[in-house]
Amino acid sequence: MSRSTIAPTPAPDRALVFGRPLRVLAWLSFLAEVIIIGTGGAVRLTGSGLGCTEWPLCTPESLVPLPEQGFHGIVEFGNRTMTGVVGVLALAVLFLTLAAVAGRALVLRAVWFALGGIVAGAVAFAATAAAGLGAFAFSAALLASVVAAAVDSVRRAPRRRDLVVLAWLVLAGVMAQAVVGGLAVLTDLNAFVVGFHYTSSLLLVCVTAAYLERLRAPEGPRERAVPRGVAVLTHVTGLALAATIFFGVLTTGSGPHSGDDDIVRTGFDATVLAHVHSWPGYILLALVVVLLAVAWARSLPTRTWMLVLLLAIGVQIVVGVIQARTGLPELLVGTHMVLAALSAATYTVVVLRLKRPVAG
Repeated sequence: MSRSTIAPTPAPDRALVFGRPLRVLAWLSFLAEVIIIGTGGAVRLTGSGLGCTEWPLCTPESLVPLPEQGFHGIVEFGNRTMTGVVGVLALAVLFLTLAAVAGRALVLRAVWFALGGIVAGAVAFAATAAAGLGAFAFSAALLASVVAAAVDSVRRAPRRRDLVVLAWLVLAGVMAQAVVGGLAVLTDLNAFVVGFHYTSSLLLVCVTAAYLERLRAPEGPRERAVPRGVAVLTHVTGLALAATIFFGVLTTGSGPHSGDDDIVRTGFDATVLAHVHSWPGYILLALVVVLLAVAWARSLPTRTWMLVLLLAIGVQIVVGVIQARTGLPELLVGTHMVLAALSAATYTVVVLRLKRPVAG
């Protein structure tokens, strides 16, 4: 067999150049996902949830809030504007990721998919506008094109498919989030839709954190870097964290901060839920203390981030107790929401560090 017929061997992972622009934008994307939780919380806590009464327009006649909508309109539209910032950052990270792992060709394919999605969206909009569903039909068609483009990119990426998948997840998630936000407005801030909106935002914070962690890690097979028992207990800790966040979302959804003064919560007893929310929270704290002690005693690679997780959860508990005893002041409730997202992001990094690259 001649040398010319032999397929080229991919260069080692270190030959891939993830330049400073990509790393900076990836961090900005993470920070923007955290910030939008804060701005979304501000919308809810200032009673501005219906500051814009329509979606995607702010009013039936205007994209931006009118003077008569006052402060609430500005707050709500500010959060919508932040969604645009998050989307632009997610798109930039995606294109730079595709360019780094596969070159310009894969970026151009993604652009063609996007153009096709816009055309399909325009057709869907025209077909459903009379029924008042044009915006949702357009968004659905565009999101479908993003999913198709993501599948195509992952299949064609010669390496670092983990980063490609994560970058596409962020972009698709941001788009889906915009639609969920619209549903929240159109359902008059239904507590379950609003709760799902927050939970989805929290998951996007975790995905951007995972991207940052994987960006610094080399490509290739990975092996467990901690004892099996520690890995199992870490995943159990994740269940406790998920339960804490779930009951926290239900508690907030049943509390006084409904997002608009004219909306009154009914259903669950917020006082009872506040106690139920605390139970997995204290279990979570105990599990993290145990894992941290083991990690430091055995010099495990999770020890630093486990310490960060302990600090985040400790502050979270203190804020939660204070807000419960002081009548749920808006600033503390908003802080509690952001801390929950940061805790989940930190836990994501801990989980990813349970494994390490196989020594070559």
